[in-house]
Amino acid sequence: MSKRIEDTCRMLIEEHRFQECEKELKRYLADNPHSPIPHNLFGILMEIKNNHLLAMKHFRAAYALDPTYIPARMNMDSNELMTKDEFAYKEEDCIKNDDSPFKLVYDRHHIGHIVRK
Repeated sequence: MSKRIEDTCRMLIEEHRFQECEKELKRYLADNPHSPIPHNLFGILMEIKNNHLLAMKHFRAAYALDPTYIPARMNMDSNELMTKDEFAYKEEDCIKNDDSPFKLVYDRHHIGHIVRK
C-alpha cells in the first residue's frame, strides 16, 4: 500500500466503504500489533457506525499503546464529551488554532498532555 493507512481509511470511510476499511485495518494491525494507529482508526470507524462503546475501547487501546499519540487522545476526549463532528485520523489533523477547546500542557516529567482550556 503506497498511501498511509490513515489516508486510505479516511478515503474509504468518506466513501462509506466500511467493510473494505475494516479489512485494511485488520491487515495493518496484524503487521503492526504494537501501533496505536489502527486502534485509533478502528475507533473512528466504530464511532461512525454508531458503536460508541467499542469506539472508546479502541481509542483507549491506542492511548495505552502510546500515550504520546495525540490523535487517539483527542478522539477519546472529544467523543467522551459527545462534541465530535470531526476526527483526528493522523497527527497533522491535531494542529490547533486559537479557537480550539484544547491546549498542550507538559508535566514535571516533560510529558505532554492535551487538556481542555
